[in-house]
Amino acid sequence: MTSGAEASREGWSRRRFIGALGGTAAVVAVPAPAATPADPGSSRTTTPEPSAAKAPAPGTHRTGKATGPRPLHIGTYTSVDGGGKGIGLATYDASTGQITGAGTLTGVADPSYLTVHPDGRTLYAVDEQTAGAVTAVRLADRKILGARSTGGAGPCHLSVHPTGRWLLSANYTSGSVAVHPIDSSGALGERTALAKHSSPRPGPGQDGPHAHQFVTAPDGGHVLAVDLGTDTVYTYRLDTTKGTLAEVSQAHTRAGAGPRSLTFHPGGRYAYLANEVDDTIAVCAYDPATGALSIGAPQSSGSTGSTTNYPAQILVTSNGAYAYLANRGDNTLARYAVEADGARLRLLGTVPVSGDFPRQIALSPDGTLLFTANQRSSTVSVFHVDAGTGQLRLAGAPFASPVAVCALPL
Repeated sequence: MTSGAEASREGWSRRRFIGALGGTAAVVAVPAPAATPADPGSSRTTTPEPSAAKAPAPGTHRTGKATGPRPLHIGTYTSVDGGGKGIGLATYDASTGQITGAGTLTGVADPSYLTVHPDGRTLYAVDEQTAGAVTAVRLADRKILGARSTGGAGPCHLSVHPTGRWLLSANYTSGSVAVHPIDSSGALGERTALAKHSSPRPGPGQDGPHAHQFVTAPDGGHVLAVDLGTDTVYTYRLDTTKGTLAEVSQAHTRAGAGPRSLTFHPGGRYAYLANEVDDTIAVCAYDPATGALSIGAPQSSGSTGSTTNYPAQILVTSNGAYAYLANRGDNTLARYAVEADGARLRLLGTVPVSGDFPRQIALSPDGTLLFTANQRSSTVSVFHVDAGTGQLRLAGAPFASPVAVCALPL
């Protein structure tokens, strides 16, 4: 495994470096416990993009499924050869999964991760650069509402607190997490908190802390930061009036695991952790009263071992029945049955992503489609999700998008 210091090349973070290694892109049981017209005054431009090949008609469960075109936003790197020019704009057919390009929102540098406000009116993007920032975009007219410094370098993840009042972001290179207030318009205020991960010491092969994710627990009062560099998940209590952070707990993986992505079971008592460096996942017990996380034994990512594999994002269906893991290197999606009310994961199998290096995955709001952003092949793949079995079926040819590292279906 290449360390962060060794992987630094022309200002690239380790995250981007790993994604480029060997790239062939055309453009490079656990302890219980429809787009609107642009605003002429906005600081961005929209350029057209080609549409994708038509996908076949679906044949799986579609109970309560949305119909017609829905918005899709695609994150990329703008500062690498063959990268994008900004946030990719597209629509997807909610029945077929077909993606159609709709241009590019420029004016945001290296928007490698995207999220949306709970009210659906504002999009937020990281600016994954040395002088890290987060940017707000009003979706009604795609006007950029401004950017705010994250107080660190290489922000790689962000999420909105369920109250809609706070934006949480993780600075990968600096190993810190930040909080910004969100006003009634969706715009961001000055940072209210910045927490640096100074303890414990970095894990084997790491040059320092590397915060990779910052999310809210189902109880709403605790926020958890996953740090790959220190092999630790930090729990903070968020003051939802002041936007300040107080550390209350640390959970440690085994040395060298390199935790990257955490997702909660809807029951709120368990969570699932993807470990990038040692190619494993783990079930975690969570105590909502204290915010304490207890990390269980490592389990298989489903990779074959024929190539170096880096698990990326793990997510769980809204009904808590299945979990999915993106495997970069193995280039598969692993499917797990969630058992014992969330306390156990059972590997059911894997499917190819029809792309190279699936960096991020996301379910459509109705849960019937799964999107994978494939960094090295510069594509987004779409799968139909069978509600009864959790099985995945590819929905036609992948959509071409420069250095696709995040797909956000709305």
